[in-house]
Amino acid sequence: MLEGFLSAIGAYKFYEKWLWHQVKNGVKLEHIAIILDGNRRWASEKAIDPWFGHEKGAEKVEQLLDWCLKIGVKSITLYAFSTENFIRSGKEVEEIMRIAQEEFQKILTDERIHKNKIHVKVIGRLALLPKDLQNFIMDVENATCDYNKYFLNIALAYGGRAEIVDAAKKIAERVHAGELGLKEIDEQLFEKYLYTSYMPKQDPDLIIRTSGEERLSGFLLWQSAYSELCFLDVYWPDFRYIDLLRAVRTFQRRKRHFGK
Repeated sequence: MLEGFLSAIGAYKFYEKWLWHQVKNGVKLEHIAIILDGNRRWASEKAIDPWFGHEKGAEKVEQLLDWCLKIGVKSITLYAFSTENFIRSGKEVEEIMRIAQEEFQKILTDERIHKNKIHVKVIGRLALLPKDLQNFIMDVENATCDYNKYFLNIALAYGGRAEIVDAAKKIAERVHAGELGLKEIDEQLFEKYLYTSYMPKQDPDLIIRTSGEERLSGFLLWQSAYSELCFLDVYWPDFRYIDLLRAVRTFQRRKRHFGK
């Protein structure tokens, strides 16, 4: 049994190196976005409470950061909790908020964040989140606001339609105040009012969704117009480095014309 286990590890490592050899000299991805789906189903299949799946998923995010740094991805946007997710049971939402708070506490002292100058920002309607969590988010954002080498976005209380509505409201307020004329409004101006406007590259090169579902569920509706999509039949807690490399390989093999 031990020999079989060690053999499996050896095969995994060989496959990992083989995939890395295939992608390392290919087109570099600047911005990857991931819909972290499947935590609850992962827990359900193990007959445990859903928040244990969310905890395992949070641990996977910590690993993901190392993997993305390893392959040179400059920006990561993670869809962790949508505005619609608030309709889940009060206990589950409470546990998710607790896990999120613990993760932001870790980020404050995470050597990788400060060593690699990672700018961390939460995007979404933050006013919907518990006050204590808002405070931790503010502390993290303030501690990393001057970093500009890498970018980590975490979408909490996020909705793609909500983001577009919020941007439209800000523009309407400026028009109403006489600070902006209707003829000045175009796509470039609109993008300046999105949650991701601070980033050097707002649009993801690649959007990955785990769990086998094949839809965006409102994720980055504006920014995803020309993103490549990759749907993986693996629950987020079981996501592996080789899954990321396979997704990158899929991206590199596609022909991108951007309407040309």
